[in-house]
Amino acid sequence: MVNTKEFYDYLMANDVDFFTGVPDSLLANFCACVKENSPSKNNIIAANEGNAVAIASGYHIASGKYGVVYMQNSGQGNTVNPILSLADEDVYKIPMLLIIGWRGEPGKKDEPQHVKQGKVTLSLLECMGIDYQILGDNYKEQLETALNYMKENSKPYALVVQKGTFSDYKITKEAPRYKIKREEALEAAMNVIGEDDFIVSTTGKTSREIFEIRERRNQGHSHDFLTVGSMGHTASIALGMSIGSDKDIYCIDGDGSFIMHMGGMGIAAKNAGKNFKYILINNGAHESVGGQPTIGFDLDVEAILRASGFKSVYTAQTCDEVEAGVAKLREQEGAALIIYTNQGSREDLGRPTIAPEQNKINMMNEFSK
Repeated sequence: MVNTKEFYDYLMANDVDFFTGVPDSLLANFCACVKENSPSKNNIIAANEGNAVAIASGYHIASGKYGVVYMQNSGQGNTVNPILSLADEDVYKIPMLLIIGWRGEPGKKDEPQHVKQGKVTLSLLECMGIDYQILGDNYKEQLETALNYMKENSKPYALVVQKGTFSDYKITKEAPRYKIKREEALEAAMNVIGEDDFIVSTTGKTSREIFEIRERRNQGHSHDFLTVGSMGHTASIALGMSIGSDKDIYCIDGDGSFIMHMGGMGIAAKNAGKNFKYILINNGAHESVGGQPTIGFDLDVEAILRASGFKSVYTAQTCDEVEAGVAKLREQEGAALIIYTNQGSREDLGRPTIAPEQNKINMMNEFSK
């Protein structure tokens, strides 16, 4: 096991002191250490992983120093364009240290959305011409190799991180600022969403909580599309469904997903019909992967949604306000609801027991009725 603080200190000792990326559960301890010990201007939690590669590129050009880009391997896809068309040796030759959490590592049990990505993590790096090592106890030697490689070749270098690699490092949690948690908000929203309506929910704990709410209510799951992967695309999936059906489609998004591909909101608002209903749960954090903050509480989300094309935008901070807000969505076209919640979920929160493909098949059967 790698001592998280010692790893961080070794980076500092080698003048590697700028970090950017999207948090990952396997990197939660490392990300917590960076947040607690680095000034905020030296730790930019990016909108998406490609955004982080671009930030690290600009930092290197201006400072001559190497940026660290941290990510889950599911975010590798977001990095392909800026790595190959910006940082690559055939273009600008920009070095940076990629630290990649290896979800879905072959031979280790993981959630279904990580299986394929886990299989191709190393081969994708190889395809892009990025040298790498799997991070281990000899991390000082590995970092020296990485630093020398970046200096000699002006190319990105990757350290791939397996589950359990970093030692525990707890993040300081902010005091609650709102009255409810996400699961309470979901319960209230689902009290109003009709039995014949459909839900598309964002990745992470939101979908897990929706699944368990249905279980507690002895309801089926065929009206819920649990977007277990493809973070940032929830609204686009819901938009496509709303075009393909005249049934009401409720998109239940999260602030991290909303921020990741925000341009999709303009596309959704521009093209949505009266059956597209948008709900954004904003807890200001990437809670499912360790609680690192987003900029969700720093943005004027209401103004962004209005500027994107929503005619009416409502807000809620209590369960009663959630129910009232969802009731307004039911009756209005072009409306959105922002629900502000605290972080926090049950320790015994389970995971969906229905495979993604079966979830899709069950939902398609409902749409065809």
